Amino acid sequence: MLPTKDFEKIVGSENVFTELADRQTYAYDSAVLDPTTPALVVSPETTDQLGEVVALCYKHGLPMTVRGSGTNLSGGTVPDKTDSVVILTQKLNRIVEINTADLYAIVEPGVITAQFASAVAAKNLFYPPDPGSQAVSTIGGNIAENAGGLRGLKYGVTKDYVMGLEFFDSKGGLVKTGSRTVKCVTGFNLAGLMVASEGTLGVISRAILKLVPPPKASKAMMAVFDDVQKAADAVADIIAAHILPCTLEFMDKATINLVEDDVKIGLPRDAEAILLIEVDGHPAQVEDDALTVEDRLKKNGATSISVARDAAEKNEIWEARRKALPALARKRPTIVLEDATVPRSKIPAMIATINDIAKKYDLLVGTFGHAGDGNLHPSILCDRRDKQEFARVERAIDELFNRTIEMGGTLSGEHGIGTAKAKWLEKETSPATIEFSRAMRRAIDPKRLFNPSKMTAI
Repeated sequence: MLPTKDFEKIVGSENVFTELADRQTYAYDSAVLDPTTPALVVSPETTDQLGEVVALCYKHGLPMTVRGSGTNLSGGTVPDKTDSVVILTQKLNRIVEINTADLYAIVEPGVITAQFASAVAAKNLFYPPDPGSQAVSTIGGNIAENAGGLRGLKYGVTKDYVMGLEFFDSKGGLVKTGSRTVKCVTGFNLAGLMVASEGTLGVISRAILKLVPPPKASKAMMAVFDDVQKAADAVADIIAAHILPCTLEFMDKATINLVEDDVKIGLPRDAEAILLIEVDGHPAQVEDDALTVEDRLKKNGATSISVARDAAEKNEIWEARRKALPALARKRPTIVLEDATVPRSKIPAMIATINDIAKKYDLLVGTFGHAGDGNLHPSILCDRRDKQEFARVERAIDELFNRTIEMGGTLSGEHGIGTAKAKWLEKETSPATIEFSRAMRRAIDPKRLFNPSKMTAI
């Protein structure tokens, strides 16, 4: 029997959801997986309550799945079993401190990424990680998945900005790791261990995040290509020239047209591919880098290059890119969004591979993504209810991952493993890697309550 009354004593009856319709809301996330309705949903309002909820789950042996906004794309926030408790972090949304002298911030896990970035910008500072879901995703989820974004090429991903964490262990004990200082080697790097752990090792309650000064200048441009391979070659050539744009994004023809249908900003419908590029830094360096980028684009066959003249035009360029996923998603009932990632030099081969697979399995695939860091998002547009079509989708994904690993790439650049990609994990790593991970999890979580089926199931 569930200790519902005990949870209500901790967080209040208004924050414990028992009705079937309420629980079904948290049975799925953004991954294409079968839903699992949890036994109970609990929404703490303070970090102290969060710890007490974890301790109560441990006492009664209840599996736990922590959930922010549910934007996860690999099933990380889908409950494991029907006896699971989903713990919501949405009300743990305080920005505790933004320190402009020492360049850090302290936040709770439910803070929305874009809102945090705006609050930091208001202090004339910069928090670079910008996942596509930033308008709704939470900092806790970003840390759990090691989220990236458009700026990852130059500025890195979430792990590069985590200075310290507080989290609850399986018994509800508070673990503190890291520091407000730039350098800290006190004890094990437990914060690094928690990043990308997908809720399998503990429950994050507070994060210390690094901030940086904003760039003094930037320049954005859009390059149009009549051949996908030319665009791919241009990406490789820009990187080979030792230019590191803050953003270097790719969109293929299908994506271009669906986005234009949606936002109508004048994207070239006849283009086979476009590159969206931004360089930033010191004004003089920006000008030099922009000239080099334009030169490499022209040498690789760009049919036109448009440079944003002001902030409004720059915002239009990036609005087009950020609309890619929702525009594609509206085309068919189901979208399977992958993020297989390869070394940057393999981008041309990766694009060719995606197109070959789409043709081989007779699938509609729109491709966009972070071409500059090798992280493309081939998005398969289909209908999961069509069993024959979805069987082809599954075979296509299997081949995509195999080819990615053969190129020296990785299963996931920023979307995590969860349950959606767990079966391929050993192909990229090794049997010993899987067993080491399981042994670590069993030691940290002996009752096997933290997201037990995720990544390396225990």
